Amino acid sequence: MLFKGTKTIGTKNYLEERRILAEKDDAINALDLEKIKGDRGDEKVIDQLEKKLRLLQKEAKKYVIENEIDRLYTENGGIELNASTGYDVTTYHVSLPSNRVELWARIEADRMLNPVFREFYSERNVVMEERRQTIESNPERKLMEQFLAGTFIVHPYRRPVIGWAADMPFLNIDYMKSFFKTYHAPNNTVIAIVGDVSSSQVMDIIRRYFGVVPYQEIPVKNIAKEPPQMGERRIQYIADSNPQLYIGYHKPTLPSFDDYAFDIIDTILSRGRTSRLFKSLVTEKGIATKADTANGLPGARYPNLFAIFATPRHPFTVKNLEEAIYEELDRLKNKPVDEREIAKAKNQLKADFLRGLSSNSGLASTLSYYEVIAGDYRYITDHIKYIEKITAQDIMTVAKKYLNAENRTVAELVKKENK
Repeated sequence: MLFKGTKTIGTKNYLEERRILAEKDDAINALDLEKIKGDRGDEKVIDQLEKKLRLLQKEAKKYVIENEIDRLYTENGGIELNASTGYDVTTYHVSLPSNRVELWARIEADRMLNPVFREFYSERNVVMEERRQTIESNPERKLMEQFLAGTFIVHPYRRPVIGWAADMPFLNIDYMKSFFKTYHAPNNTVIAIVGDVSSSQVMDIIRRYFGVVPYQEIPVKNIAKEPPQMGERRIQYIADSNPQLYIGYHKPTLPSFDDYAFDIIDTILSRGRTSRLFKSLVTEKGIATKADTANGLPGARYPNLFAIFATPRHPFTVKNLEEAIYEELDRLKNKPVDEREIAKAKNQLKADFLRGLSSNSGLASTLSYYEVIAGDYRYITDHIKYIEKITAQDIMTVAKKYLNAENRTVAELVKKENK
């Protein structure tokens, strides 16, 4: 919605447009209230409201200048204008010439201070369609959704970022406005600017444009802590698709030393064709077509998962694959990893980390991410130092502590039998 413009960007006559948008919001709310009744809803009222909404949308469109934010950036050399939302943070980014910093500040401060949520109703439908295309029609994405919902019982990490299908038709514009005002506030925002700029001049610009955006009291919320898992959980999702296997283990997040150890474990198990899982399961035994791991799923602000994803190769089964994976995990627990293998993993991690800092956009992304997640961007200066400290004994200790059956959730995509 923030790409739709502001009171001064994206409109031909905001005063007239505002009147129609207010009527449109009222119509949307009334329509939702009737639809949410289900079978008890009045079809005649729904039909009348839908007709009214279509007319208001058509009327409002007369005042809209589409994609004006994109045009302003593009005409001034801007590229990579986009936004992304994850479990922990929402990010807006753009790359543009250094002499256009003031233009950026003017647009982004205006988006924070004076957004106009145009086309809410149609955009809500777009998001629902996006879910149907990217999740409902994709068995692996559905399996992941079920996997996370089963792994986290009380913590919000169990919810999909895009939302549950049952909630999406009734996303409320008034709630969205309230949410935006509260959380897209300067005291809840991190700005990272990287490039050929003068820091003093940039700070002057930021104070001038963002200083007028009002502070908001951020509500103190008790984020439910996920209780310790006391036994294995198993999930099956049946679909007309090839079998898949997902395995997850609860673990702490940064800045825990154990999280660094899992970075090494992740690299040893699945980084490249010489990694343990690829070499054992794909190359030597031939029971898998792929085997990957991920440390820090689905987010990093709170304790998360170390996860394993694998696909069996016909005629081998998910059970065959699962047993072979546990054999590899037992190796980590019971036999020290060779120092050369650890050194190789550390070099790969350091190379990846430094490559991520090699561009302006990569550095800005990393700085802002760690400032939000770790509370201090300086966390990145210690990253390599802590990676270097990991020993073979640390890997064994961490593997024994977390990679066990009672801390495990297993999700299986079962191929639907055609009768």
